Amino acid sequence: MQNRKIGMLGAGNMATALVRGLLSSKSLVPDQIRSSDVRAEPLSELERAYGIKTTTDNRELLAWANVVVLAVKPQVIDRVLDEVAAGLDPDALVISVAAGVSIRAIEARLPAGVRVLRAMPNTAAMALAGATGVAPGARATPADVHFTKALFDAIGRTVVLDEALIDAVTGLSGSGPAYILLIIEALTDGGVKVGLPREIALLLAAQTVYGSAKLLLETGQHPGRLKDMVTSPGGTTIAGLHVLESRGLRGALIDAVEVATQRAAELGEAMAAKLDTLKPVDVAR
Repeated sequence: MQNRKIGMLGAGNMATALVRGLLSSKSLVPDQIRSSDVRAEPLSELERAYGIKTTTDNRELLAWANVVVLAVKPQVIDRVLDEVAAGLDPDALVISVAAGVSIRAIEARLPAGVRVLRAMPNTAAMALAGATGVAPGARATPADVHFTKALFDAIGRTVVLDEALIDAVTGLSGSGPAYILLIIEALTDGGVKVGLPREIALLLAAQTVYGSAKLLLETGQHPGRLKDMVTSPGGTTIAGLHVLESRGLRGALIDAVEVATQRAAELGEAMAAKLDTLKPVDVAR
């Protein structure tokens, strides 16, 4: 990544997580990252915490960067793309983390030939434990895919897949932290019900979820096998599992992923329709 100059359009949570991860992993140095935003406060925080340069002028950032990360809200992507189209180096790589905005919609508003990839990280990226799906556009090269995967590996774990599966990534890992946090909250309440102080119950619940996930990832074993390892005949665990199965926990989680995926697709279609009604700027060179 020595020759890369990363321009973050946006200074919100995801841009901050990326900056933190890239610097913490020593993938990049502060001189290789800059950020732009209309808000001065988050820019000042990035400068103070990480020593990177910032600006409120997107075109200044675009003139400097050879990798542009679109870390903005989908609601403003149309205005941002107009600026990007006018100021982007045709050889620059564009990586979008704007939820629900398709590669086709982005490519249609940028100069011909620009390489675009789309990424769907989740909020756990803020703790450098994110799960990210990366989808390449038709013009992206294998080197672009390798670089983008390395970029998001700095904030967690990354998979590369077809864009057709990005909505499924959204429904599973994009929305998934909310499902798991709800489970942690419920486990905590259960601990309180049986007499534990809330702060102790919360710590035990959170660490149990964290440890279980870490065990799964590090051993590579099937979750059912690991579950069986702690499920003794006639013991406490099988009694609790019986209740969870009888109350439909497994089915509820499957349904949650399916419904969230469907909703992601609906929002993506609505965003595509909105962008299609807007006339792209003249990006002829």
